[in-house]
Amino acid sequence: MRKVLIIDTSILCVWLAVPGKDTCGPDDDRWDKQRVNEKIQTELQAGTTFVLPLATLIETGNHIAQAPAYRFERGQALADLLRKAADNETPWAAFSEQSSLWSSEKLKTLADTWPTLAAQQLSLGDATIKDVADYYAQNYQVEILTGDQGLKAYQPITPEVPRRRQRR
Repeated sequence: MRKVLIIDTSILCVWLAVPGKDTCGPDDDRWDKQRVNEKIQTELQAGTTFVLPLATLIETGNHIAQAPAYRFERGQALADLLRKAADNETPWAAFSEQSSLWSSEKLKTLADTWPTLAAQQLSLGDATIKDVADYYAQNYQVEILTGDQGLKAYQPITPEVPRRRQRR
């Protein structure tokens, strides 16, 4: 089964070297630029498809705009990734694939389900990232790459492929 890597804001900020966002995750599972680069390289070599959820783009853009320095340079780096996703350039999934998640029906479902998630301290952005992961999990093995253990807990479980019984 092909793999999809959903990239969260925390990891994207580290990867893009957004000032003030150079690490993420708890002390016992810390992500820094070297670790993120190694993970990205491993996934590239494995042929994994990368996905940028809308919430990740918006939140990362906000962090870049509020950074104390290098806003233009980091903005250019994010814009480059956005162009690659828009053009469906390997390894990036076409951003347009997520468009069905923003239909009026899906937004109403989000409105119905999010208050319960908010009570569990899952942000609206993270709820939409969860929806992106669930969407891709219908056809792919999905990993949410994040330093946020709360969001990581919502990573879809890949169903095991049933083994064929051997004939006797």
